[in-house]
Amino acid sequence: MASNKTLQGFGLDTSAVLRLLTGQPPAQAKRAFALVNEAREAGRRAIVSDLVVSEAYFALHTHYHVPKRQAVHQLLKLLQSGLVEPELTGCALDALQAMATGPQKPGFVDRLIHAQYARLGARSVSFDRAFRKLTNALLLAP
Repeated sequence: MASNKTLQGFGLDTSAVLRLLTGQPPAQAKRAFALVNEAREAGRRAIVSDLVVSEAYFALHTHYHVPKRQAVHQLLKLLQSGLVEPELTGCALDALQAMATGPQKPGFVDRLIHAQYARLGARSVSFDRAFRKLTNALLLAP
C-alpha cells in the first residue's frame, strides 16, 4: 500500500536503465533521459537498485553482446554520473568497482553477494573456488 508521503524520487527498472545505457529504442531512451533529468532538476532522485544493476549487467552481455568488462564500466559510469544513484544501502557500486580493477573471477554477481553478506556481518560460504579471491570467504571442499 502506498503512503501519502511525497515521493522523493523514482526507482528505475532494468528496461529504463538499459534505455539509458544503450540509447535503444531511441524514443524510449529519450523519454528515460527526460525523466531522470526532470527528476534531478526537481531535486528528486533516480535510484537504481542492486537487483536492477545485476539484471542490466546480464542483459548488456547476453542480449546486447557487450563484453563483461565493458558492461561493468558502462554501469559504473552510469552510477557515478550523477544522473542516477545507486540505492543507499546497496553494494552494486562496490562490486562494480572491484570488477573494474580486478580479475574477472569471481564474477559480478558473486562479488555483489559477497559484499551484501559482508555488510550484514556475515561470511560468504561457497563451493566455487573463485570465492578464494574474496576477503573472508569460506570455501567448502567438495
